[in-house]
Amino acid sequence: MDFKKIAREVLEIEANELLNATVEGIEKAVEIAYNTKGKLIVTGVGKSGLIGSKIAATLASTGTPSFFLHPTEALHGDLGMITKDDSVLAISYSGESEELIKILPHIKRFEVPLIAMTGREDSTLARYADVVLNIHVNKEACPLNIAPTSSTTLTLAMGDALAVCLMKKRNFTKEDFASFHPGGSLGKKLFVKVKDLMKKEFPVADENDTLQEAIIKMTEGKLGHVLFVDNDKVKAILSDGDLRRAMMSEKFDLKEKAINFATHNPKTINKEVLAADALKYMEDNKIQFLPVTDENGKIAGVIHIHDLVEAGIK
Repeated sequence: MDFKKIAREVLEIEANELLNATVEGIEKAVEIAYNTKGKLIVTGVGKSGLIGSKIAATLASTGTPSFFLHPTEALHGDLGMITKDDSVLAISYSGESEELIKILPHIKRFEVPLIAMTGREDSTLARYADVVLNIHVNKEACPLNIAPTSSTTLTLAMGDALAVCLMKKRNFTKEDFASFHPGGSLGKKLFVKVKDLMKKEFPVADENDTLQEAIIKMTEGKLGHVLFVDNDKVKAILSDGDLRRAMMSEKFDLKEKAINFATHNPKTINKEVLAADALKYMEDNKIQFLPVTDENGKIAGVIHIHDLVEAGIK
């Protein structure tokens, strides 16, 4: 069998159904969701329920408070989750799913707006609804034309369309998105600062310390660097690179003052700088270690490029 051909046919069938879908009713659905003071509660059973869970998650992460409510659980107490400030998005391709139909009278009893996603505009669900988003398809991608394939794809896409319309309505920005995804790459890029990742304990040497004493402190500090600090401000840094260069010098002597081989007036970074910007600064300057300073230029900590990479900063 030519499975590549079969797979291509499935994609084409579902793509055609998406392109031929109607978006009538989307304006009213957006207005209902936008004007909802509470949450947009999504409900459905079977495949529609699975798709509904994803739609609720998408809505919640893009500025529309939402959660999924299973109709069966609703009949056994969870209807109490619905308040007068909420609205409901009910999903059923046939519009006749028994578990869903049973809760519709109670939803209307609460006098909350009801948005329906169904493939039949003459169904029971459609009759209860304040607005219908039609998810009718002419052909399922299933060769038996039975298993929900094209219809679930369209349902999911219609949910995405509603979410995106609401994002536009709310002027939802990437900063807003990141605030809901602080653990994601965008959230880390926009919100994580140097002070969130810096180490507050670091090795410090006295300016009269010998190389031998500084090496011991560097080793104990396990950072590959030791700082020379004067009045809480960084005066110099001795790195393992500085140490290797010192060993190549004819004047190398473990009893020499370590500060004579250190890098004076080293680059530093403010603790309020975004971690992503700090990473770029370190990459541009080809350095791996930076003292971190506060608003007064005083040492607050240190940060290594490995700290940024391990935290997922990109």
